[in-house]
Amino acid sequence: MFKSPGHIAFSFSSIDIHWYGIIMSLSILAGLFVILYYRKKYFKDISADTICDITFLLIIFGIIFARLYYVILDYKYFLKNIWEIFAVWNGGISIHGAIFGGVLIGYLYAKDNKLNFLRYADLFSIGLSAGQVIGRWGNFFNSEAFGLPCNLPWKLYIPYPLRPLEYKNIEFFHPAFLYESILNFIVLIILIYILKKGGENRKNGVIFFSYIILYSIVRIATESIRVDSVLNIYGFHIAHIVSIILIIIGVCGLFKILNQKTS
Repeated sequence: MFKSPGHIAFSFSSIDIHWYGIIMSLSILAGLFVILYYRKKYFKDISADTICDITFLLIIFGIIFARLYYVILDYKYFLKNIWEIFAVWNGGISIHGAIFGGVLIGYLYAKDNKLNFLRYADLFSIGLSAGQVIGRWGNFFNSEAFGLPCNLPWKLYIPYPLRPLEYKNIEFFHPAFLYESILNFIVLIILIYILKKGGENRKNGVIFFSYIILYSIVRIATESIRVDSVLNIYGFHIAHIVSIILIIIGVCGLFKILNQKTS
């Protein structure tokens, strides 16, 4: 059985340090470590300094877009609680928002500096996937990203105030965050396999579009059992709709790249 110890890890001089922030920081560090590791082996033409510059921008704008996306989806709540828009330590950031923001900022940076966007996107996709494996555990400490009721040995206890209205009398749910963390690890292994198999002859963009497809499949699978989704449209979770769109984009991008003739 999983049971969150609570939001706050410890307090320092009357300042509360939240588990969510700690986990997010660890996920960013893990992602950066993976990026730098594979840069040295397979992306030697990319400088570590450039990676650090891009990473700084992605962290700042990734968090902004991730929060903005979440706030827009739940705008009715945040219109009544304006100051909570800035309370990211309580959770409420969307990976889809982070992806959109990251792609936009990465593309603009690459264009401004005359860099190959898809090549950088390949490398950062591996780091992002690694970060997601750890990042999903932030949901555990906030008692969020949970699924339908269950009574399995790995069931997740959700405190009464955080349960949906229709499940107020039920204590245990599927740990959807755990399922997604495990599936993200599988995605990471697949991306690394694609990277190693392609070697020096790999086409730029294959890893990036593969990530988009694979993660979207993962998200559709886990979202199918979740009961705490922010927004539903005609019975469909918004994450389902966005994931389907991303799969289409990923398949089209992959098809185009793999059918390009090498000069």
